[in-house]
Amino acid sequence: MTEPSTKDWRTDVQLIDAINRSDASAFESLYLRYRDWVFRLAYRFTADREDALDVLQETFAYLLKRVPDLRLTAKMTTFLYPVVKNVSLTVLRKKKKAERAKKRRQENLNAPSSESASAKTDLAAMMASLPEPQREVLLMRFVDGLTLDEIAQALQIPVGTVKSRLHHALAALRNDERTRRYFED
Repeated sequence: MTEPSTKDWRTDVQLIDAINRSDASAFESLYLRYRDWVFRLAYRFTADREDALDVLQETFAYLLKRVPDLRLTAKMTTFLYPVVKNVSLTVLRKKKKAERAKKRRQENLNAPSSESASAKTDLAAMMASLPEPQREVLLMRFVDGLTLDEIAQALQIPVGTVKSRLHHALAALRNDERTRRYFED
């Protein structure tokens, strides 16, 4: 495979050095030089044009986050390959997770409710009895689908605090007679 090219005469190492010195034209040259290659590789992993475009964007955003400490220790394609692969796999995981969640929601809408009104009342009562910080984290995690890091960032608290609150909330629900059945297999 031939290396992607652009009209910029600088080598990849020279472009990286210029990028580290805040030269926007160097980043543009590097982007133009490798965007098609990154897109094709991302498409091989994702088999979807829109997902490949997302990977392309995330790959170059990753490079920007590394500035001014970005160092090229191998060929640019060798450097970019694991980034593109990992971002592609992350995009695919998120997509599958979203599809599973959509399928579960659809099944829940179509299936007759097996829970009685009193069971729903019991769950609501138990949730209401949780301390506000624990209830908030529990709902953010399982209703809103946020990751632990996203919850920590949104609440401006350490991830360890999020984990602790979530653990205590789940333990309280698990140990309460009214909600224990939700934790049985």
